[in-house]
Amino acid sequence: MSTYYGPDFDALSKQDPEIAAVLLSEMTRQQKNLQLIASENFTSRAVLAAMGSTLSNKYAEGYPGKRYYGGCQIVDLVEDLARNRAGELFDAEYVNVQPHSGSQANAAVYLACLKPGDTILGFDLSHGGHLTHGSPVNFSGQTYRATFYGLERETGQLNYANIREIAHREKPKMIICGASAYSRDIDYAEFRSIADEVGALLLADISHPSGLVARGLLNDPMPHCHFVTTTTHKTLRGPRGGMIMMGQDFENPWGLTTPKGEIRMMSHVLDMAVFPGIQGGPLEHVIAGKAVAYGEALTDNYFNYIVQVRQNAQTMAKAMMARGYDIVSGGTDNHLMLVDLRNKNVTGKQAENALVAAHITANKNMVPFDDKSPFITSGIRFGTPALTTRGLKESDMEAVVDLIDEVLRNPEDTGVQHRVGEKVKAMMAHRPLFVWE
Repeated sequence: MSTYYGPDFDALSKQDPEIAAVLLSEMTRQQKNLQLIASENFTSRAVLAAMGSTLSNKYAEGYPGKRYYGGCQIVDLVEDLARNRAGELFDAEYVNVQPHSGSQANAAVYLACLKPGDTILGFDLSHGGHLTHGSPVNFSGQTYRATFYGLERETGQLNYANIREIAHREKPKMIICGASAYSRDIDYAEFRSIADEVGALLLADISHPSGLVARGLLNDPMPHCHFVTTTTHKTLRGPRGGMIMMGQDFENPWGLTTPKGEIRMMSHVLDMAVFPGIQGGPLEHVIAGKAVAYGEALTDNYFNYIVQVRQNAQTMAKAMMARGYDIVSGGTDNHLMLVDLRNKNVTGKQAENALVAAHITANKNMVPFDDKSPFITSGIRFGTPALTTRGLKESDMEAVVDLIDEVLRNPEDTGVQHRVGEKVKAMMAHRPLFVWE
């Protein structure tokens, strides 16, 4: 298993056996567990190799050709490769690959476009949104006046007429569409129509479904949204990081000018918001990993993978519903599903703990109109990117759901957890972490 770390792992083992032992323990955990957290995935060895490279040694504040440090000619090539590949993958004219995370990508867009106290309209966290879409515990809810839209109680889906009504009432400066626990496709054209009616800028945060979006399996936000942000892991299967894109560059709408009196393009405003706005030097070794992942995502092999991700999710959702589980929205169009456990008399916390004890990794999650605290929750979220990376297909999903159901029908039974855990280890231990190389 240590070969997954590359040739330098022996050096680490000799110098710091304590850390090496911890890494091997985590390797074993990943190898023997069924990974169903929707936001996690496994990278290729090529991505890991890039991240563990000597690029980690180089400071490179600024952008290619405009650095504040010398000796950046080579890292400039790396960053240009990442930007160009991402632009090709998403059909984006502008790409910034420097954000350290999806949250920082969103923060940079807000900094570029908003002033403290401005109104934003985001997807309610308890209905499937993200912390950075205005949650009161996050900087976005503390810096800006956050208003929210959510799901219909009856359908578990977005109602665009309701969103339009809220937007007209609240008059936001920016509307954020995208989610972390919503299993349906999003109508970006309709969101743009709403944004135009109230004079708002539109941000699509596609962090979760970005791989499906990139390869045409879901609606494309690029023609409709002013800005698109994403993480670079999850379905995109790269290193943990973030990215900002625009389908087309445009003049900033506030009349900001250069020292020469020329109107600044939005690309320049966004670049300045990332650096020096919210970050210092970019992580060029991570950017190299992003470049590798984007190159992988452009291949037929990746297309086959991401198609399989969705097929697995849809098969899994149907199997869950056949066993009486309530899937919010009634199914899935993407890689994940949110399960409301209230009809099973199990809390999200109970479910997560019981499944983890059985070597099935998932996370508790709020459901729409939840009556429990965020620390307990009534739901649990499942996703198929990671298990698909390990080679599982539709034919495996019935067995996976059977194991989940066996645990959740007896959430306090440690004997059941042990028995299921042994089944999981037998199912997964022989499978490599990454089978699509």
